[in-house]
Amino acid sequence: MKVIFLQDVKGKGKKGDVKDVPNGYAQNYLFKNKLAKEANHGNVAAMRGKKQAQEKEEAENLQEAQKVKDYLEDEKTIVEIKAKAGEDGRLFGSVPSKQIAQGLSKQYDIKVDKRKIELKEPIRSMGFTDVPVKLHPEVTANIKVHVVEE
Repeated sequence: MKVIFLQDVKGKGKKGDVKDVPNGYAQNYLFKNKLAKEANHGNVAAMRGKKQAQEKEEAENLQEAQKVKDYLEDEKTIVEIKAKAGEDGRLFGSVPSKQIAQGLSKQYDIKVDKRKIELKEPIRSMGFTDVPVKLHPEVTANIKVHVVEE
């Protein structure tokens, strides 16, 4: 019997796969546990429609991420963060990714999750720093962060 997997089933198939499985296995396990549904003409057409819609949405997300990247990498886009510093230009404490995300939100109204900001270690000195931000699995932007004395 041909079935469409609704979830990953170890050893049998991944979500969205159309495979042949024994009738008893399909009826007694897959259908009862809502892991798969029968691969009739209507279900296959509905699955194709969902895949196309998902691909279109992913393409739109990629395009949106590309626009945000172009804006963030513009020379005029500099995130300015104020911090307390000593006489030699070293900060008391550091500037973590959370503070950079808040600065982006306040200054440019761009919401970026702090986990997407890829700081190897927090910024501990004054001046300009390039910080990579992962906007999409395929798009990474570099933003300029300027740390100034409070």
